[in-house]
Amino acid sequence: MPRTALFAGSFDPVTNGHLDLVHQAARLADRLVIAIGTHPGKAPLFSSPERIAMIEETCGPPARAGGCEFACITFADLVVAAARREGATLLIRGLRSATDFDYEMEMAGMNATMVPDVQTVFLPASPIVRPITATLVRQIASMGGDVSPFVPPSVAARLNAKFAGKSRR
Repeated sequence: MPRTALFAGSFDPVTNGHLDLVHQAARLADRLVIAIGTHPGKAPLFSSPERIAMIEETCGPPARAGGCEFACITFADLVVAAARREGATLLIRGLRSATDFDYEMEMAGMNATMVPDVQTVFLPASPIVRPITATLVRQIASMGGDVSPFVPPSVAARLNAKFAGKSRR
């Protein structure tokens, strides 16, 4: 039976940390689904179609190169509901720090109570990408900083275009 893993997040924007987890997850699953969480009360920098395009171009190739079928979806409900719709039995969660671990353990416990047949798998971020967060990347880009060490080149170009002409604080 094929093993499907769901990796959920905002991906606003895709970072090298996300790519690190995609490489790891592709070794664990036959199918990897990247699930972009959307929330009507939040205003992301990139629209859902823009994030899907970034994910397809940056995450799809390494997942497929790892022998994994790849898909990208959006969802606006519980991650376990998205996992069920996609037939996922694994939830991929990245850990960068002890703070991440504490939060993710609570979420894993709640998810396991709601949907016991979906297992959370924690993947440690590689040391070089541990400090990277999408929030920090957006802040650096908005202030004219160089984000190229933290994101794929195509994402850096999108960030530069997004902030071109805007006043940078």
